[in-house]
Amino acid sequence: MAHLSAPQLILDAGSIDFRLLNAYQRDFPLTARPYAEIGRREGCSSAAVIERLERLRGQGAVSRIGAVFAPRRIGASTLAALAVPAGRLEQVAELVNARSEVNHNYLRENEWNMWFVASAANETALARLLAELSSRTDCPFISLPLLEEFHIDLGFDLQDGSKADSTHRNVEAERAIVLSRAEQDLVAALAPGLPLVERPFEQVGERCGQSADEVLARIDGWLASGLIKRMGVVVRHHELGYRANAMCVWDVPDDVVSELGRALAAADGVTLCYRRKRSLPEWPFNLFCMIHGRSRDEVEVRIGQLSRRYGLDRYAHTCLFSTRRFKQCGARYASGSNA
Repeated sequence: MAHLSAPQLILDAGSIDFRLLNAYQRDFPLTARPYAEIGRREGCSSAAVIERLERLRGQGAVSRIGAVFAPRRIGASTLAALAVPAGRLEQVAELVNARSEVNHNYLRENEWNMWFVASAANETALARLLAELSSRTDCPFISLPLLEEFHIDLGFDLQDGSKADSTHRNVEAERAIVLSRAEQDLVAALAPGLPLVERPFEQVGERCGQSADEVLARIDGWLASGLIKRMGVVVRHHELGYRANAMCVWDVPDDVVSELGRALAAADGVTLCYRRKRSLPEWPFNLFCMIHGRSRDEVEVRIGQLSRRYGLDRYAHTCLFSTRRFKQCGARYASGSNA
C-alpha cells in the first residue's frame, strides 16, 4: 500500500528503458520469443530486455506485462466505493485488498473515500463478493457498474500525454461473451502477466494446459475482436512522473450524456471517460472522467479548461484526487474467493 508521494523514477526519453515502457504499452510482439524481437528493434539482446524490464518492475514502474481486457466483455465488474472512517483505513484496506477479485483500490478526497474495481466470473459471483465486503467492512457502500464506454485505455504516451483514439461502446446493451473452458483457463493464466523469460507464451500455456501456438492464436483473435483492448507493458504512471490524478464526475441528463461523453473523451488530457449507473440518493453522478498530470495544479488547470469548453459547470459535479494507492494489479475473473 503506497502513498502517492513516493520518489519518482526519472528516465531520459531517449533511453532504452523509456522506450521499453512507452513504445510497448500496446502492440507487444505476438511471437514465440517476444523479448528477442523487442531487442532486435532496440539494438540489444533479449537478455538485456528481460533484465531491464525486471529492474523496472522492481522499481515500481511496471505493474505487469500482459493483456488488458475490455471491461464487462467477459465476466462481470464494477467500480465500488466505501465511506471509511479515518481511523479504520488500514483495517478496511486490508480486507478489501485480500480479495483476489479486487484489482485496483485507491483512497480519494471525498466522503466516499475508498474506491476499488472488482471483477468476477459472473454477476452472481460479483454480487456475492460485494455483499461480503459490505458485511465485513461494516461501512456505507455503493456500486457503480459501467453503462457506456467513451474512452478506456490508460496506455498513453509518457512523453507528451497523447493517447489512442477514443472508442464508444454501449455496455448496457451488451451481454458478456460466454467463453469455453479452455478460454477461461487462458484468461486466468494471463492474469498475473507474462513471465520475464525467453519464451513467455510457453509458460502461459503450461499454466492452462495449452500450447504456445494456441495461446498466441487466441490472444491474436481477442485483440482483433476487441475483447483485449491492448497487449503490452502496463505501467504505474505515478512512479513515472504523473504525480496527480483526479476522477471528475458530473450529474448529466440522460438524454445528453452520451453526446457529451464522446466529446469529452476525445479531448487531450482525458485518460478515461465513461458513463456509470447512479446510486441514488448517495451518488447522483453518471459521467466520469480521469485526468492524469505531473502536478495537481496541472490537473486543476485542465479540469477548468474542459469545464469551460463543454459547459460542464452547469451540472452538479465534484473532483476526487487520489491520495493513496492501496492496490493495483490485473483483473481476475476466476471464481475463487481469496487472494
